[in-house]
Amino acid sequence: MFDRLALIEKTYQEMQDKLMTGRLEVKEMTDLLKEAAALAKTVEVYREYKVKKAELDDLQKLLEMESDPDMVSMAESEIQKLEDFLEKTVETLKILLLPKDPNDEKNVIVEIKGAAGGDEGNIFAGDLFRMYARYAETQGWKIEILNAMEGAMGGFTSIEFMVSGKTVYSFLKYESGVHRVQRVPQTESQGRIHTSTATVLVMPEADDIELDISWNDIRFDTFNSSGPGGQSVNTTKSAVRLTHIPTGIAVACQEGKSQHENKDKAYRLLVTRIYDKFEQEKLEKEGSERRSLVGRGDRSEKIRTYNYPQNRVTDHRIGLTLQRLDVIMEGRLELILEPLINEFQKRQLAGEEV
Repeated sequence: MFDRLALIEKTYQEMQDKLMTGRLEVKEMTDLLKEAAALAKTVEVYREYKVKKAELDDLQKLLEMESDPDMVSMAESEIQKLEDFLEKTVETLKILLLPKDPNDEKNVIVEIKGAAGGDEGNIFAGDLFRMYARYAETQGWKIEILNAMEGAMGGFTSIEFMVSGKTVYSFLKYESGVHRVQRVPQTESQGRIHTSTATVLVMPEADDIELDISWNDIRFDTFNSSGPGGQSVNTTKSAVRLTHIPTGIAVACQEGKSQHENKDKAYRLLVTRIYDKFEQEKLEKEGSERRSLVGRGDRSEKIRTYNYPQNRVTDHRIGLTLQRLDVIMEGRLELILEPLINEFQKRQLAGEEV
């Protein structure tokens, strides 16, 4: 491990030296800055480890020569602190050296759909959207709605939105799957608890350079924007539908103020969906690799249950149950995501296929 860390530090320093020359083309400099940033945290922790290790070695040598009881006691106490620090730092370095998901740094496009339960499923889809929006706000991320179809009783039959910010995918990639809610619907006069579901799909935003998509392969259609229940809300054909003929993937957008804006949003959504399709096909070919329960697993799987009467949320992939549903729905999603990430890293360290 330390041989690898030494090599990483050497590579990082060479990158820094090259950047300092000021003789790089813009693209080369941009690529180099990105590569250096990916190594910076690991190098920082490794360098701190080396400093503390040197301090420990010096103290141990001093202890061998020291005879004063007070000095020996002080040295032993400091040695214990340094040993504890180094032990924790080694575990941190192991995690930093784990293989990185190439999509972790990307923005994401999220799709939420009301599923089982009719109107209540749509209302729950709206609740999930608000939860993600509030969590994004706490992280300093930006949300942009790309397309939304409101439910007749509230919420959304479908909503697609982009989340932009730092390492968004590394956190939200765990959210794809079926989310189940148990509660008494507002329309239920007998006070009976109903079970409804909504589906969440999280896709890493595709870079233009990753896919070569020709407009000759895309069918472009326009239509009138619609509101809840499908009624038309304007008389101009500003809403846009794009269909990628080779794959059959179709997307629509009506949230923009103009046809041009909707076309741009729809294209971003289309490219991301095509990229996601290729990624999923790649995962299928790789078999179980990268298909962990806490990774990018079966998207039809029930991953979480939200029980309102008992203020309880359960993530079924890691057996986590919290009696804090109220604060989680207000955006405290890290209460679930941090244990998920920890479990994912634990399985990676144990050498399990994830």
